[in-house]
Amino acid sequence: MDHADIQRLLDESQLFLDRSPAALTEADSGFAPTPDTMPAVQILAHIAQAIDWLVDGAFVREDGFCTAFEAHMALVRTCASLDDARERVKAAYDGARATLREQSSERLASPLPEGPIMGGEPRVHVVEASVDHTAHHRGALGVYARLCGRAPAMPYA
Repeated sequence: MDHADIQRLLDESQLFLDRSPAALTEADSGFAPTPDTMPAVQILAHIAQAIDWLVDGAFVREDGFCTAFEAHMALVRTCASLDDARERVKAAYDGARATLREQSSERLASPLPEGPIMGGEPRVHVVEASVDHTAHHRGALGVYARLCGRAPAMPYA
């Protein structure tokens, strides 16, 4: 996967993500279909955090992926507005693009350290993991919008 492919994947992922929850309003930000699921605002914040986490773990941190998941969730829970969550998503995509653009082809293809998180895979595979993770939650946000009585936009165009 070259730099142009990476940019295209990130651009499409962001475009599709922007469409699914676009029907949600601030009044819907706290909606969760069950008490044990994240509300809409936290799903968006979680998506942003996961993009940052994958890129940082593969390309920024010397020690790989941070597995302090409770601390990660505590930060997600601080997001209280859809506007804030959308800004976090935009910043995460912008940061991913910038970080990945700076990587050499050799660095992109170099293996991640052995371990439980994508151990031995080429570092660039975090882009596909990010796109897959985002698609999973994008679908959930479309369902949330429908449960709030709103019609989400078709994510693909």
